Amino acid sequence: MFMILFFCGFIFNLSAQDLSARNIPYLEKAPQLDGDLSEWKNLAFHDGIWDLNRVKESAWFEPKRNRLNIDSLEDTNSLDLSARYYIAWDQGYLYFGAEVQDNVHDVSESNHESKRWYYKDAIALFFEAPRDSIPEKFGFGDHAFCFVIDTLKPDYGAWWRHGNTSQTYIEEPLPLNAVEYSIKMNPWKKNEADYILEARVDMQATFMKDDAAMTTPKVGEIYSMMIVHCDPDGGEYGGHLLIYGKGDDDSTWGEVKLVGPKSIE
Repeated sequence: MFMILFFCGFIFNLSAQDLSARNIPYLEKAPQLDGDLSEWKNLAFHDGIWDLNRVKESAWFEPKRNRLNIDSLEDTNSLDLSARYYIAWDQGYLYFGAEVQDNVHDVSESNHESKRWYYKDAIALFFEAPRDSIPEKFGFGDHAFCFVIDTLKPDYGAWWRHGNTSQTYIEEPLPLNAVEYSIKMNPWKKNEADYILEARVDMQATFMKDDAAMTTPKVGEIYSMMIVHCDPDGGEYGGHLLIYGKGDDDSTWGEVKLVGPKSIE
């Protein structure tokens, strides 16, 4: 009986964690974007390591959307993909960080198009700013900031999918004045495919460009968020994890709240 109650309590707590608001802390000092997160990761939002097993236990899991491709040469007993994500903000920028363990580095595909970041190793942060109750698929207020894990930083390496009052699925590179990012491969000297992504996006050049009525972000504001982590391993579309959401419909994205600085005890 104890084990049954413990298990039910675990599921309840997991579901509550999946569905509750997530607090995005304010950074009082802007970090250097050098692929080393140590100066700010403990001051940011993070909630542990994510991999396919953890996603399978989440409220948003759907097997057709959340799966990892297995290349014919892969060791299926080894780690495929796991990551820890960090998110913070200040009055000018949203900050993203990811520490990733991966078994295969893959940033090429046979039918390349600039907008096809989802066919390459990439991490995309989806936001609706501000959050509303209207289900939309990249309508007004929806943004995806997508980073291909390519140290050459091609012109499609930092991509922006968004919508405005008249268009949905606008696809274009993030403007150079709107983004800064760094990629460090093999940061722990254990595996050539491991990496750290560190990035920031200018909110005035993105959120406020599409919405002239949007003001400088402030404590207490509510956004929606989803993470899409792509990991094709030589395969085609479908090698990715969706975290905090179920797809392009922004009504499925998790609620996040901008809060003040996080204290470290």
